[in-house]
Amino acid sequence: MEFAELIKTANVEDVVLTQPFHPPVKGTLCVTGHHLLLSARDGDSSVELLLLLRNVDAIEKRQVEEPEVSTTSSGTITIKCKDLCILQLDIPGMEECLNIASSIEALSSLDTVTEMYPFFYRPTSLRLNDKWGLCSPEQEFEQISSLSERWRLSDVNKDYSVCPTYPTAVIVPRTIDDETLRKAAKFRQGGRFPVLSYYHRKNGMVIMRSSQPLPGANRKRCREDELLLQAVNDSSNQGYIIDTRSPQLAQQARMTGGGFESKSNYSGWRRLHRNLERGKVLQESLIKLVEACNDQSNNMDRWLSKLENSKWLSHVNTALVTAGLLAECVEREGRSVLVHGAEGTDTTLLLTSLAQLILDPHSRTLSGFMALVEREWVQDCHPFQQHCAHSAFSHARLRHEAPTFLLFLDCLGQLGRQFPLALEFSEALLLRLFQEAYASNFGTFLCNSDRERCALGVKEKTHCLWQWLSQPSVRPKFTNPLYQSTELAIWPCVQPQAIQLWQGLFFRWTNNAKYLEEAWEEI
Repeated sequence: MEFAELIKTANVEDVVLTQPFHPPVKGTLCVTGHHLLLSARDGDSSVELLLLLRNVDAIEKRQVEEPEVSTTSSGTITIKCKDLCILQLDIPGMEECLNIASSIEALSSLDTVTEMYPFFYRPTSLRLNDKWGLCSPEQEFEQISSLSERWRLSDVNKDYSVCPTYPTAVIVPRTIDDETLRKAAKFRQGGRFPVLSYYHRKNGMVIMRSSQPLPGANRKRCREDELLLQAVNDSSNQGYIIDTRSPQLAQQARMTGGGFESKSNYSGWRRLHRNLERGKVLQESLIKLVEACNDQSNNMDRWLSKLENSKWLSHVNTALVTAGLLAECVEREGRSVLVHGAEGTDTTLLLTSLAQLILDPHSRTLSGFMALVEREWVQDCHPFQQHCAHSAFSHARLRHEAPTFLLFLDCLGQLGRQFPLALEFSEALLLRLFQEAYASNFGTFLCNSDRERCALGVKEKTHCLWQWLSQPSVRPKFTNPLYQSTELAIWPCVQPQAIQLWQGLFFRWTNNAKYLEEAWEEI
């Protein structure tokens, strides 16, 4: 497909742009295959706007009658972006306005991955043959094998035939062979059998992750799955299974073939249910929150009511409480933990990631954190393309959208406020990752799985976000100048007054945020 076929009008003169923190500016608007550009008409042809069209979440059009000339009219386009910024374009001529709007709508909703901008982006500071990523299962295993002989690296999934949403290599107990893994995978939704997520150096306990088992209504069992979990624990130690669904949801899953680990078949494990919302509920919560933050009524009672009704801070609180519980099981009780919900690609990754940041000093460094996101979210196949298809403004009917990754970043923002010296990375990195997950120049967050990225040649034909962030000229922009390393765990305070709205994101495009940025630069 040629992008030109979707561009009904490529250039329009005398367009007025209104955007946050800037006075209105008049210039020439240009639509390209991936960007919307506006060049000012002040003699120096400076670019006032360079908007990646993938960042457009929704547009609204309206006609404006010209009072002096009754036969002509102009149009206004309001562009609501996935990064929560809102822009306005005043375009002379309603026909041009409609054509521009139609072009933006078509180009911002391209579904073919290889037509997206990362496949065309070629920065001068990076090369396509540069190393992709910061970590691999092989590197992770090398570190763990120097501490314990109880684990091995398995390539049972080397062709993605056992589990399409796992990487090609996974870390499993040494006593479990590949044939046992294949049989255990058939007893887990999507083939996501239990694999190692984190090894706690202090006491040798581990965090495992998987999807739900499949006993169904007939209460089937799988001895290979039982053996796999049995091999994780010492015979004298009981582990925990944290199920991110309520007991009622877990019971209901049996009716559709899913379920949970029974006490009789998994005697070495104790099951805990902690319900974390996901999917549509979480997406609607974000939509309500952003609506509240854009409320211009200046009515405090109304705003607080909208904030509470969104339940977003409640979701943040629940995630931190449950991650704290997971970390406490490992650190203070000396127990290994298996985490899963249903699919194992959503709230499961949220908890395993947060727990590692609480427990592991290396995960709190800039390079360690980037490696954590790559390992837990990218390699372990959080479906970014589905979950981040729309942000908070889209008028499209909700399908697979879910801001779980944004919830993770918000929880990190809470940790950063409570422990301002403990994280080497700054809030600027969290904001950047939010932006990159929804619309990016890089290929890191493309697709829904490692298998899809390999099939489409993402690692060969696009640039890696982590390589760009690791450049000496870029790295300082995302580093916390107050950072002081500590070997201690950082236990989040989850009292209601300790959980604050993330102003740096949700008020990012208001005047309040301008002063916050100035204060941070002063620090």
